[in-house]
Amino acid sequence: MNLGDFAFLTDENVHPAVVAALRTMGRDVVDVRESGWAGSDDASILRRAHKLNRVVVTHDRDFGALSIARLEPTVGVVFLRPGHINPKFTIQTLRLLFAKNLDITAPFILVAKRVGDVVTIRVRAL
Repeated sequence: MNLGDFAFLTDENVHPAVVAALRTMGRDVVDVRESGWAGSDDASILRRAHKLNRVVVTHDRDFGALSIARLEPTVGVVFLRPGHINPKFTIQTLRLLFAKNLDITAPFILVAKRVGDVVTIRVRAL
């Protein structure tokens, strides 16, 4: 499955402009803040995303640890590094990531680290 084919759940640390941009790109997105789940612990968010069959998009490394060490069920986690205050940086990172047309099988953790216009991607199957 292509990364862009998944439905997403954006964590509360993802800027609202990034959520809007994902939707403009045609992505199916549920946002933690918009849904009234802000302040929920990460494990609860991960479980909710799994129940809704969504990939978590976050700047928080804890989701990967929950998926690996605590074996929390997950569809997938997209961990964007560095976490950035400027939403334009994150939006461009996501555009570069989707342009790669990655074929990914759930469950997975994808770490995307951007330096300049280069995105380094690591994918771990779970």
